[in-house]
Amino acid sequence: MQRLGLVDWRRSDDFAPLVLVMSGQEKNRLVRSLSEVAKALIVAWPTDDGKEYVEAVKLCLDAIQGNVPAKTARAALIRAADEAGIPVIVSVH
Repeated sequence: MQRLGLVDWRRSDDFAPLVLVMSGQEKNRLVRSLSEVAKALIVAWPTDDGKEYVEAVKLCLDAIQGNVPAKTARAALIRAADEAGIPVIVSVH
């Protein structure tokens, strides 16, 4: 696998924004970067188990390290949200 190199995980220009419709204090969480993916998964996620959740955490770290594109981590986040019953609002261009 070709390594992309360590990325600026706070940069949002290569990440299509999405909104996680969370419950509790995190009503709606805008996710625009790998940094925000990581925060959503580690800080705001309602559970810390599930196959898709674990895969999303792994792929987020891989994307931050430059081993996979940011869009791969984004797709994994969407699958983890589906697994957890978290609605996702995406914009279509």
